[in-house]
Amino acid sequence: MTETQEFPFDVVVVGGGGHVGLPLAVAFASRGLHVAIYDINQASVDTILAGELPFMENGLKELLDTVLEGNRLTATTDNTVMGQAEHVVVVIGTPVDEHLNPDPHAVPKALEAGRHLLRPGQLVVLRSTVYPGVTKRVEKLFADNGDKVDVAFCPERIAEGKAMEELFDLPQIVSARTPAVRERAAALFRHLTDSIVELEPEEAELAKLFTNTWRYIKFAAANQFYVMANDHGLDYDVIRKALAQDYPRAKDMPGAGFAAGPCLFKDTMQLAAFADNSFVLGHSAMLVNEGLPLYLVSRLEKKYRLENLTIGILGMAFKGESDDIRSSLSYKLKRILQFRAARVLTTDPYVTVDDSLLPLEDVLEQSDVLVIGAPHRQYQNLSASVEVVDVWNLLGKGTTV
Repeated sequence: MTETQEFPFDVVVVGGGGHVGLPLAVAFASRGLHVAIYDINQASVDTILAGELPFMENGLKELLDTVLEGNRLTATTDNTVMGQAEHVVVVIGTPVDEHLNPDPHAVPKALEAGRHLLRPGQLVVLRSTVYPGVTKRVEKLFADNGDKVDVAFCPERIAEGKAMEELFDLPQIVSARTPAVRERAAALFRHLTDSIVELEPEEAELAKLFTNTWRYIKFAAANQFYVMANDHGLDYDVIRKALAQDYPRAKDMPGAGFAAGPCLFKDTMQLAAFADNSFVLGHSAMLVNEGLPLYLVSRLEKKYRLENLTIGILGMAFKGESDDIRSSLSYKLKRILQFRAARVLTTDPYVTVDDSLLPLEDVLEQSDVLVIGAPHRQYQNLSASVEVVDVWNLLGKGTTV
């Protein structure tokens, strides 16, 4: 291993301007490491260097200010920085195409394009979710080309909005082909926590997919229970809270709501592909969760002539207290309603990338029916004279649709 002092930086985070990379880079820098962010998005780099955030994340702004002032963090679009740190953390994930097939070549191709920038002795850490076997492909890529770098897979498991807590509180999974490389990776992540869990790369790859898929399946079970109760005029949340009261085996039963975002659905489909599309439970979860917006519209059609009505959607992010619209089911709901209703109006207090959004007051004034798409806290005290479809039970009024 090349001595650390030969490198200007301790860590470079490739793709570090995003939801996974930026919190990690700031977390490492806050623990005294010298960190560089490499990202192809110039706007994100400029925003970070100005001490601002390109997206919402609780507690991140304060730490960003601190590490910038201490000259422990920088950001650049110059890819040569990849050769200037002992640890190269790559947050390029595995995409799923329009046919729900993962692309296992995406990460190796990206590293192939930049491997000439790497130097002997570096540790390359794959951080984003990868299709099982990708770590092995990356190892082979470097070995076939005689690149004397080590490879580890250390998946992130943070939830958006809680990154600056969970990076320090949750155990860090580290995996590599040899004990020596695993220890290098563990030493890096011990800067964040003393709780390290070691696995083989293939075990870690499945561990990450199992984690997100388990959450997706749990949400699907809750949404299926919601549909069952709602079809009989009963409130799922009343039932859920009653059965969970002082009953520990039901404490983890989730409430109903849109199960969306950039990870859960995608990773469930990756696991389905890994199982040769025999993952019946995962596909069933997808049908339930992705079908919830259409179910709500179908229920509304039984009560109203939607073609004569204006429907307002409150919250377009994929989750509450977030500005992230990636894979948001609020937009799926919008598309369905645009075909079936007279007008669809949308609003969100946090989303800034959608020019069609209106102020909340306008949506409340002009809508005949309201649907809560994202459970932002500001909607909890909502006062509306029209029906509010509240699958999240954010208002706590025990309504059905």
